[in-house]
Amino acid sequence: MLENKVALVTGAGRGIGKAIALRLAQEKAIVIVNYNGSREKAMETVAEINTVYNMKSSGPLAGSQQAQAYQCDISDDEQCGKMIQDIIKTYGHLDILVNNAGITRDNLIMKMSDEEFDAVYETNLKGVFHTIHHASRQFLKQRSGRIINISSVSGIIGNAGQANYSAAKAGVIGLTKSVARELASRGITANVIAPGMIETDMTNALSEAVKENMLSQIPLGRIGRPEEIAGAVAFLASDEASYITGQVLAIDGGMTM
Repeated sequence: MLENKVALVTGAGRGIGKAIALRLAQEKAIVIVNYNGSREKAMETVAEINTVYNMKSSGPLAGSQQAQAYQCDISDDEQCGKMIQDIIKTYGHLDILVNNAGITRDNLIMKMSDEEFDAVYETNLKGVFHTIHHASRQFLKQRSGRIINISSVSGIIGNAGQANYSAAKAGVIGLTKSVARELASRGITANVIAPGMIETDMTNALSEAVKENMLSQIPLGRIGRPEEIAGAVAFLASDEASYITGQVLAIDGGMTM
């Protein structure tokens, strides 16, 4: 259980991020649902948590809502700093940081523009740096904290047409390992989850031919569910994972083994 723990989940309005927010709430964490574009989707996540999982925490957070939405473009360092400060001001602490937010701007390398590369880099890698940069001060002060970064199997094996995305997600792995080494002496852990093909709006939009080709590369022969990523996040956020840091967990049906 994560009762009275405060968790920030970026990009939590839909897909994997929403599943993570719901699972952490199920474990009784207070969840900050970060979003950038769709306030409507974020508020749907918040409403679902507060309706279904609001178990009225005990202790200093007694009676507080279990989830709140917070708009912030994580590619903007100043906005990230304010978001972290506001969370700490409201709740007194921050215990779990889940960096899930990400975008795609797919194109072949010979056609990819600087703008397409930079947009993905700024959100998918630099955004992770921004949140950790600001949250780490509080974690160090508390001598505790859980950092869980959502990368991708694309950051491990690459993916044609996604040089920008793959490079950024590979960067998340290197960043996490460096952070894990820097913060370990204070009891702070940092780990990576690398999802494979997961059922989301993005994968649902793919053609049947593309899906069949991707499925042929997955030994388990099926697409993963967002809840399967969320379960691993909940474990890494718990006390049971206190001796795990600097690791990359691929949840991909065996694709990268």
